[in-house]
Amino acid sequence: MEKLSIYIPKEKQAQKPLERLKKIAKKRDRSLNYLVIEAIRQYLEREEKKAS
Repeated sequence: MEKLSIYIPKEKQAQKPLERLKKIAKKRDRSLNYLVIEAIRQYLEREEKKAS
């Protein structure tokens, strides 16, 4: 299994991205990892469509 770690810049920490993701993950009964991977997958699909 590959691992990915992220750095949240100080100027973005005030937006509390991890806390917000954790709240959504709990509400949807999904893991934090699932949400992050899903967000990355959707981003890649959008960007790849733009590039073609």
